[in-house]
Amino acid sequence: MAIGTQDDSDEMLAEINMIPFIDVMLVLLIIFIITVPVIKHAVNIDLPRASNEKVLDKPENIRLSVDADGAYFWNETPVKDADFEQRLASAAAQDPQPELHIRGDKAVRYERVALAMAAAQRAGVRKIGFITEPVAP
Repeated sequence: MAIGTQDDSDEMLAEINMIPFIDVMLVLLIIFIITVPVIKHAVNIDLPRASNEKVLDKPENIRLSVDADGAYFWNETPVKDADFEQRLASAAAQDPQPELHIRGDKAVRYERVALAMAAAQRAGVRKIGFITEPVAP
């Protein structure tokens, strides 16, 4: 061996040796494989589910029926036209506001149903629905 000769063995190795890193990772993997089932041992309990939603007390829906003669019925109780608007105003003032479900006889004039809807709108009722019967197949 001569001093000052240029050999490939004197050059610096520029690559990182990955074998120690792989060994460490395999040891960690084995440790996790062993310890996870040990940590998992617990008593299985079927806990009840609870929701954190605020429960709103919904008021009872108002069932307004209009018979074939054009008479109004407030929850199956006859009501006169003068009292009808007062009842609508008191229902609109409730919080939360009840829904108004209108059931009109098919023989009644549309004008009576339209007048009831207009009175409900003037009173401030926001939710109005119509009740119909399904057509038999």
